[in-house]
Amino acid sequence: MSYIGSKPANKPVVASDLDPTVITGQTALATSPASTDEFLISDAGVLKRLDASLIGGGKIGQVVTTTKTDTWSQSTSGNTFYQPTGFSRTITPTATSSKILIMTTASFSGTLEYEFGGKILRQIGGSDAEILIGNAAGSRARTFMSKRTNAAQDFANFNMTVLDSPNTTSEITYRVMGATESSATLYLNRAANDSDNSGEWRAASSIVCMEVLA
Repeated sequence: MSYIGSKPANKPVVASDLDPTVITGQTALATSPASTDEFLISDAGVLKRLDASLIGGGKIGQVVTTTKTDTWSQSTSGNTFYQPTGFSRTITPTATSSKILIMTTASFSGTLEYEFGGKILRQIGGSDAEILIGNAAGSRARTFMSKRTNAAQDFANFNMTVLDSPNTTSEITYRVMGATESSATLYLNRAANDSDNSGEWRAASSIVCMEVLA
């Protein structure tokens, strides 16, 4: 651009240069800003442009839960994992960049003194994937967590927490699985010795899924 005489000095636009209705007179957003949206902010009176992608990361987008208070039992084969009936949780991420924080509590028991395994499966479109299990080493069984009980009245309580990166906006089902080291009867929310007296306990199990926004 050509000027007659000296070029005017550059001067930043400050908040006082704008009529407030330039902002307040606009239609308010009805949903969360998209990552491509931009904002004007005042930094010590100097207006600056801010991309929405730079704010809001790490916030919780949604929380869904499943609780199971009834009991369940299953005859098992050694080191084979089983899902207790109804013990799963679905969640649909709002963005492929979201992570899912899964926190589970499962109260398993068995008919004898056993080593128990617990793990979480991610199911998308009918396909299962194991989340965070031990490395392959010979013929050793692989699991997320392992616990041993000393008697049939003992619980093997699994508190499993993992941050998953499913990279999808499709519906996800997280399934909690349990196993015994050899053939037995596997129980959830009750001990194998479930006599009707005050010395026996009934437990509750739960799944919490949180979408963590990128």
